[in-house]
Amino acid sequence: MKQDEHCPEIMVVDDDPDTLAILVRYIRREGFTAVEASSGTECLSLAKQHLPDVILLDLMMPEMDGFAVCRALKVDSGTAEIPVIMLTARDDVEARAQGMELGVSDFIAKPIVRREVVERIHAQLEMLATDRANFATLDQLSRRNPNGSKKA
Repeated sequence: MKQDEHCPEIMVVDDDPDTLAILVRYIRREGFTAVEASSGTECLSLAKQHLPDVILLDLMMPEMDGFAVCRALKVDSGTAEIPVIMLTARDDVEARAQGMELGVSDFIAKPIVRREVVERIHAQLEMLATDRANFATLDQLSRRNPNGSKKA
């Protein structure tokens, strides 16, 4: 989560308007802010603008599929750390393996089920919060001992 006073921002990327609307509704019911994108190029542009906490990304899209979008997100230092949950009708081992190699954090098989979507988003947000807390602790420790663990 960006800051304590802000609710999590979830980007939803799907070229199917019905699926996009359903996912946005699920996200808003949870009290999250939803950012909508209907293409891979729109996702890349909006991700740089909004820096969402999590991205729900459809795999099968025209022009730029979810793998290409994920690859572009992960090579950009500004968006590389954003967890990506891949939405896919291709629920096969090869697609999952390829996604994991590209840095996909999790997968949701279509047809989507509200409870699964919500739980997987919450899991990513919890991991993100833990990572941020750990980095903050490491930063505090390094400030207290700027020379590291070296002894004179």
